[in-house]
Amino acid sequence: MNQIVASMMRMGEGLRLWLMAIRPRTLTIALAPVLVGTTLAWTEAGRVDVWLFVVIMLAAVLIQAGTNLHNDAADVEADAGVRLGPPRVSALGLLSAEDVRLAAWISFGLAALLGLWLVWQGGWPILVIGVASILAGAAYSSGPRPISHTPFGEVFVVAFFGLAAVAGTYYLQTGTVSPRAMVAGLIVGLPAGAVLLVNNTRDVLQDMAAGRLTLAIRIGKTRAAIVYAFLLLTPYLLLALPWPGYHSLSGRLLWPVFITLPYAIWLVMQFRKKPVGYFNLLLVNTAKLQFAIAALMCLSLVQ
Repeated sequence: MNQIVASMMRMGEGLRLWLMAIRPRTLTIALAPVLVGTTLAWTEAGRVDVWLFVVIMLAAVLIQAGTNLHNDAADVEADAGVRLGPPRVSALGLLSAEDVRLAAWISFGLAALLGLWLVWQGGWPILVIGVASILAGAAYSSGPRPISHTPFGEVFVVAFFGLAAVAGTYYLQTGTVSPRAMVAGLIVGLPAGAVLLVNNTRDVLQDMAAGRLTLAIRIGKTRAAIVYAFLLLTPYLLLALPWPGYHSLSGRLLWPVFITLPYAIWLVMQFRKKPVGYFNLLLVNTAKLQFAIAALMCLSLVQ
């Protein structure tokens, strides 16, 4: 009996370590655009394919999880010094970098298998989006010029976790891409980019020591606060503007999303005033805001 209990405790500890590496709190960044793209397709086409929705959701989560795992393994040397962010299991020696990297490639591989079925459903545009998403996820922390070492990480997030994810989901459900889907992609993608900006601003000293040149390093915390405000507040402007040709993303229908505006303003103030030691909490709260915006959009669209 004691051996069974000890075995279960070891399994629980192993699961906890793998969850630390996967970082479940960040998975909402991948879920939000799929929810928005599917809901928007439902309101316009009048129906959705539930199996498509499930497979797209799983593929998106696997790509995000694979990116997090790959980043954990790739940051072993960079995290040799003091780390302000959540601990990396590879850098702490809790899991081997080789095992974490293998898990990342398994995640990417499973996403690719699901993607083959999605390509069969949606054709070459989905093939392009899927291959680009997996390659970008892998290239974020590896290769001759990792995206995480450049000032373009936030652009990468907006493009893949906003525009591509929403438009790709919408296309799979409807067979077309509308201006509404592209604007919706920006609405959920911009705050996702803000999450990465918080992460990179917190890690400026560590990233500089590792030879990185992120946007936060290039422009400094004061200007980063301006960019953060742009990323968080622009979605509300996009929701309010009377875009020609459609009304489902403007006007009174999506007014519940504006309930989150005071919280967004408060986060902008926190970014400007608080020291980087506070940014772990700010990162989590920014991710929560992004998902809240997406969830309220979906609820408003189906009412």
